[in-house]
Amino acid sequence: MQPLRIYSVVSKLPPKLEAMWDLAYNLFFSWNDRILNLFASIDHELWRRCQENPVAFLNNIPQKTLEELSRDDFFLSRLEDAKKALDQYMSRKPTAFTFPENKNHAPVVAYFSLEYGITLSLPIYSGGLGILAGDHLKSASDLNIPLVGMGLLYREGYFRQYMTPDGWQQERYPENDFNQMPVHPVRTKDGEPVSIIVDLAGQPLTARIWEARVGRIRLFLLDTYVPENPEHFRQITSSLYGGNLEMRLWQEILLGIGGVKALTALGLEPKVIHMNEGHSAFAGLERIRVFMQEKNLPFEAAGELAASSSVFTTHTPVPAGNDRFPPDLMRPYFEGYVRSLGLAYKVFLALGREDPRDDNEPFCMTVLALKLSRFNNGVSKLHGKVSRNMWKKVWPQYPEEDVPIGAITNGVHMPTWVAKDMALLFDRYLGVNWREDPDCARFWANAENIPDAELWRTHERLRERLVDFVRKRLRKQLLAKGARRKELQMAEEVLDPQALTIGFARRFATYKRAHLLLQDKERLLRLIQDAKRPLQFIFAGKAHPQDNEGKKIIQELIQFCRREECRYNMVFLEDYDMKIASRMVQGCDVWLNNPRRPLEACGTSGMKAMANGVMQCSTLDGWWDEAYRSDNRLGWAIGTGEEYEDLAYQDFVESQTLYNLLENEIIPEFYDRGHGNLPRSWIRGMKEALKELGPVFNAHRMVEDYVEKAYLPAYTNFLNLMRDSFEPAKALASWRMEMMTKWGTLNARNVRVETPGQIYVREPVIVECEVYLGGGLRPEDILVQIYHGPVGQDDRFSSRQTTPMTPEGVLSDGWHLFRGDLIPSEAGRFGFTVRILPHHPLLLDPHSLGLIFWAKS
Repeated sequence: MQPLRIYSVVSKLPPKLEAMWDLAYNLFFSWNDRILNLFASIDHELWRRCQENPVAFLNNIPQKTLEELSRDDFFLSRLEDAKKALDQYMSRKPTAFTFPENKNHAPVVAYFSLEYGITLSLPIYSGGLGILAGDHLKSASDLNIPLVGMGLLYREGYFRQYMTPDGWQQERYPENDFNQMPVHPVRTKDGEPVSIIVDLAGQPLTARIWEARVGRIRLFLLDTYVPENPEHFRQITSSLYGGNLEMRLWQEILLGIGGVKALTALGLEPKVIHMNEGHSAFAGLERIRVFMQEKNLPFEAAGELAASSSVFTTHTPVPAGNDRFPPDLMRPYFEGYVRSLGLAYKVFLALGREDPRDDNEPFCMTVLALKLSRFNNGVSKLHGKVSRNMWKKVWPQYPEEDVPIGAITNGVHMPTWVAKDMALLFDRYLGVNWREDPDCARFWANAENIPDAELWRTHERLRERLVDFVRKRLRKQLLAKGARRKELQMAEEVLDPQALTIGFARRFATYKRAHLLLQDKERLLRLIQDAKRPLQFIFAGKAHPQDNEGKKIIQELIQFCRREECRYNMVFLEDYDMKIASRMVQGCDVWLNNPRRPLEACGTSGMKAMANGVMQCSTLDGWWDEAYRSDNRLGWAIGTGEEYEDLAYQDFVESQTLYNLLENEIIPEFYDRGHGNLPRSWIRGMKEALKELGPVFNAHRMVEDYVEKAYLPAYTNFLNLMRDSFEPAKALASWRMEMMTKWGTLNARNVRVETPGQIYVREPVIVECEVYLGGGLRPEDILVQIYHGPVGQDDRFSSRQTTPMTPEGVLSDGWHLFRGDLIPSEAGRFGFTVRILPHHPLLLDPHSLGLIFWAKS
């Protein structure tokens, strides 16, 4: 029998407890211990069963308990303090950054991401990309940046992991009940749900808008599971990274095009968009359409306006990780759409191709995002370099080092990831402002003042809690499988709370090499069976449901962990999530990361561990490539940054290096105990890492970098282009078209050096060049530069810098003289050439047009 109607029944809080709804519906609770402790203190077991979800928790507390709490003066006092903490946080207005002409602190930046990892109670993330997006919003909230988030609300989220008896990963997809989560539907003044409609190949797709509050930041999430949609469209927001290629295309159309429509429906007009990975690249396209339709701009001007105010962050150094769609799949969804932009379908496809002339090349979302943004970046210095190499075909005229993709290294939100015990220690010795100003080196320098014994005892408590947590999780896993009593008893005895504990937790992609330790199993067994210096490992992580090679690695690892010689020293935890990640980065002694360089974009889990005093052991990839110090005071490096063509040989070499590090450095240093049984050298490394890396690898520094290097320049440029009814945008577009047609008339000759014979360090060298400006080009349309630097034995620049040349006058027949000074900074082989780039006062990056002219000898 089906009910006629279905209602969601929520708890009726007594008037004195109503403030708890405010606490429950702002994800500020996820990084405020006072609020978390308040909820947990009511019923710790229920809090745990509700996955630390305060909305579900309040709806499951017996009404009798709520009535009792409303009469408990001590609890009411704590509630008042917690509410006051939220109110004070929300009311703080100051920010270090000023966005001119921004009235009432309206959102200036719209941050688009396919996933967000903010808290366990909002499971719409799969891994590092989502956790990074969540930390970005949290730090933007702490810094009071005028930013709004846009994403999708998944009914099933990412899969939950469980294992078959032989260790093969299986997936289950529990359904989320949005009414029991810290989100609420956005409604009109009349109480009707706010929704948008997106056209999918002539069919209307309706999406409802939900809102989550992340401190001061509003995160809007689109949901297609509504009655207006047919069943196949309802599944669009069913699961993260689920379904076939067409389903992925639908999700990305919804995120990009639907996300821009949603902002309009909400009455928001952010001037800048930040596309977190290529999934949201269609947002740039939709902005162009809106500017054309609403501002009456031609495509070229609308394109300049959109690209000049867009930021794109690429996270994927693996070609397969960048979404590509066959042209025939794209056609029904975009042929009519691009016609409304005045574009031919073939021209549109060229926007998503590295080689616009290759009609067989699939449409790549990363390429589209790169072309529709003037601010492109990787997520570590090394990843920026890798990205320039990956996408150099988009700018074929440029040397790899000049490809316009920079780098802003990721960071982690310290208040979220630092353990409570460690946070109290920081409060006492660093000062309480480390939470609000974690990128201040002055605070972190005070880590030197933490007494060795106090730091070590705090760390030991965290390791003991991790061991206790692992035992409970293992017991729960075994109970779910119907394990025997002996197996349950063994689960309660795994790991040693005093032993050196190494953690490895991440996505089980093959290039991350979770099985590198298993290259020489006998050597590994000798290490973990040393009773005098015990060693143990904790592993966790998921493989993508379609990644059978990743699943095989998990299976091999689990089967090894189950061997009689290993079962007490090596553990694999199922169903990796934020809870497991948090416990592991807080309680391990060493964080192990051994990807094949240079395939790790960043590796923020290591930063989270570092913030808790956990030492690093990693290949020189991602963030560790720029953080590592050769004296090993901050941690250890597996190798010296080598890159191999023979992958099997690389695995062998680096596994041997890892074993050597364990045997000769890591284990001896951990067990080298002085007075008071303290590992003084180890503790010194913990403090050094906190002092040197703490102020750098945090999300506050990351967000501030985005504001200074991208958001503010993009916002300022948008304001400049929109003045006088967008005349500057139209002029810039017209100038750009002129450059495209006239650039071929450029020429250069007679590059000369005026120097008295010998060239000396730091003495100027005068360079002259004659430049032909035909076809109506003017000196102010170009940027003539001396391109110079040290040269290696292969006659290539080992590094380079540029020095501008200035026009010195007209020679004859369109030839102009340019002159500049270059100054060699060091002795040795030195070279230079001359290049010409387009120049316009509103063109923020002269590389973005893809035009360049190199002088010939």
